[in-house]
Amino acid sequence: MTFVLLVVAGLGAGLTGTIAGLASLASYPALLAVGIPPVAANVTNSVALLANTVGAVSGSRPELTGHWKRALELAAVSVFGGAIGGALLLWTPSDAFEKIVPFLIAGASIAILVRRPGEAAALERRPGWPTLFSIFLIGIYGGYFGAAAGVLMLAVLLAIGTGTLARAGAYRNVVLGAANGVAAIGFALFGPVVWSAALPLAIGCLVGARIGPIVVRHSPSDALRVVIAVAGLGLAGWLGYDAFR
Repeated sequence: MTFVLLVVAGLGAGLTGTIAGLASLASYPALLAVGIPPVAANVTNSVALLANTVGAVSGSRPELTGHWKRALELAAVSVFGGAIGGALLLWTPSDAFEKIVPFLIAGASIAILVRRPGEAAALERRPGWPTLFSIFLIGIYGGYFGAAAGVLMLAVLLAIGTGTLARAGAYRNVVLGAANGVAAIGFALFGPVVWSAALPLAIGCLVGARIGPIVVRHSPSDALRVVIAVAGLGLAGWLGYDAFR
């Protein structure tokens, strides 16, 4: 039953991650629910989300055609942020992390309700330093915890003119996936990864993330964002009560 639960949670994470940028709001609570401590759950989640990146990028190939070079240039910036964020997580005491998590999730849930900038024409110029620095900072956050990092990255990418919402999401899948990937490698080598949980979660993530870009391509996701935001705020309240009681 635990295996099935984590596969289903991974499926939800893959879908919500590629549609709304909130993969961790589905996968992280599932790891806590099966009894994994917070820091171990976070590093296990990051490792499993490597499959999310594989599925999401595979599903986004139509939007990335002709845009791979620019996406990889931006990903190179986020990699450095992801490495720093992963190191910070491993150095953060567990007790402190338990108290930080509710605020991260609450912020992520509110962020999902913020309206995005309008869709712009495809970017012709190179991004400036403010954009690159924003991507670097989001990479740090993505490596550290990552809830709603996809939302933040999507807003930046839309603001600089990567094209349609679907194409901006495809950029996000590559750029944020790079940050998560380098952090996950560090966790796999030095962190308390629970591999028996990472495997079923990764299976679900791979399937869900492969389907997600198709959903984005063909349907609006405003209603889903509202549902995720409400659920995320409820989760933040529950975790906050548990951490501070």
